Formats: sequence, C-alpha cells, structure tokens
Amino acid sequence: MTFEEAQQELEQIVARLERGEVGVDELTKLWERGEELYRICAAKLESVQGKIEELARSTRGDGDSG
Repeated sequence: MTFEEAQQELEQIVARLERGEVGVDELTKLWERGEELYRICAAKLESVQGKIEELARSTRGDGDSG
C-alpha cells in the first residue's frame, strides 16, 4: 500500500466518523483500521525523512565517505 492510498483511505474513514453514519460495532472496526493506516503513513514518512536527511548530509559532505 502506498502512502497516498493509506492517506486516502484514512481520510475516508475520518469523514465517515465525523458524519456519525456508523454504528458502534463498525465504529470500533473503523477506528482500528484508522490506527493501522496512521501507523503505515507515519512509518512511510519517517522512512522518507531519513532518506532526505541522508541525502542532505551527503551533499554537504558530512557523511562518512572520506
């Protein structure tokens, strides 16, 4: 699942929860799925941030390459 797919599904879940159109049983399932999607998005963002920081260090010459 891509970041964009996870984000889109999470946005749909949030919208449904905000509209209050779900019962208690479905509410629990949606909340759990939302938590899962949030973790996916956060992990992907953290990974990208690490890569960006690594690239920034290498372009500044702060790396361990020499």
